[in-house]
Amino acid sequence: MKGELLFGVNPVKEALRGTRGAFNLYVQTNATDHRVESIIKLAEERGVAVHRRDKIDLTKMCASSHHQGIALEVEPFIYADLDDLLATISQSGTAGFLLVLDGIQDPHNLGALIRSAACAGVNGVIIPKDRACGVTAGAEKASAGAIETIPVAMVTNVAQTLEMMKKSGYWVYGLEGESSTSLYDIKFSGNTVLVVGGEGEGIRPLVRKQCDVLMSIPQYGGVNSLNASVAGGIAMFEAARKINA
Repeated sequence: MKGELLFGVNPVKEALRGTRGAFNLYVQTNATDHRVESIIKLAEERGVAVHRRDKIDLTKMCASSHHQGIALEVEPFIYADLDDLLATISQSGTAGFLLVLDGIQDPHNLGALIRSAACAGVNGVIIPKDRACGVTAGAEKASAGAIETIPVAMVTNVAQTLEMMKKSGYWVYGLEGESSTSLYDIKFSGNTVLVVGGEGEGIRPLVRKQCDVLMSIPQYGGVNSLNASVAGGIAMFEAARKINA
């Protein structure tokens, strides 16, 4: 196999619509869903070879039964260059809005956060190279294809990256469950960076020091913590609402 295997209707469809190199499309033998047929048409338009496979074979290939009868062999995910991303935002003439994920280790959470970021109008997502999940097939499946529509950059040092961005005019907001400052009291404007910490540990100390503001999401029930992807989604849409007001 030349590259990675994506699976699921939305991830495969968005990959075929994008610029990522695609080599082979694998379709379940008895799949006749109209969505699958539209994907086959996209593949044929791009000159991607189409192969029929039994369900059990697809399940083995994907190491998952959640392939929805379709899988696509693509080139490895290409991370965006952070400097290029910042330059593109600067040249756009509008305020930047970036999401920094400090140590998300669950690919499903990563995919869900990227999906929310794409929906909230975030310009790009930044993740660390070490001690965190990268863009895997599982993350792409969880993003429902959104990962093909938003730049994702990988950096060696999150704290240093935030320091550099602050010097470039960005204001950094960190989600911190113990903060007494409510997310809903923040007046987001201008170049904005939202930092979401990893599952369990939250934002690491050195990264926390680079945050201009630490804020929490008010909670009213008996459970005292939110899943990282849920908390990040809430914060992104609140920031987007105020940035675009």
